[in-house]
Amino acid sequence: MSPEFRRVALIVAVLGFLLALFVALRPNGDENVATTATSPAATGPATLEPAATTGRITTTAQVGPTTVELFVVGGEPKGGIQRRIVRHGADAVIVVHSDVADEIHFHGYDLSTEVEAGGTARIPFTATIPGRFEIELEGRGVQIAELTVKP
Repeated sequence: MSPEFRRVALIVAVLGFLLALFVALRPNGDENVATTATSPAATGPATLEPAATTGRITTTAQVGPTTVELFVVGGEPKGGIQRRIVRHGADAVIVVHSDVADEIHFHGYDLSTEVEAGGTARIPFTATIPGRFEIELEGRGVQIAELTVKP
């Protein structure tokens, strides 16, 4: 094997490693990714705990389902149709606070539940079907959100 071939092979290997590192560590840019955890006990920030013997700091994050929270005011989505993203495979829950009574329908997954006027409805699901899906007030035929399940 010639020294020049070794040099080219090394450069290609280093560039491949740097590309893989970049892809793994880059920000994803998903500004509308739904948040996790809904209960006050689970919404606290990640904690920093010193490791007793090593002196290193470790982080522990709270675990909970991804929450897609929506508000209906006057039979319409507050702020217009909301667009949210959930990662494929995530446990999630759609939470709708509504000032009107109606059926909340999550198309694609064909899940629905009733919400009372002034009430809150929850639709738990696991994001197993990738794609874009409407969430609507079924009786009124009003779309309140578009939820994308991203691989």
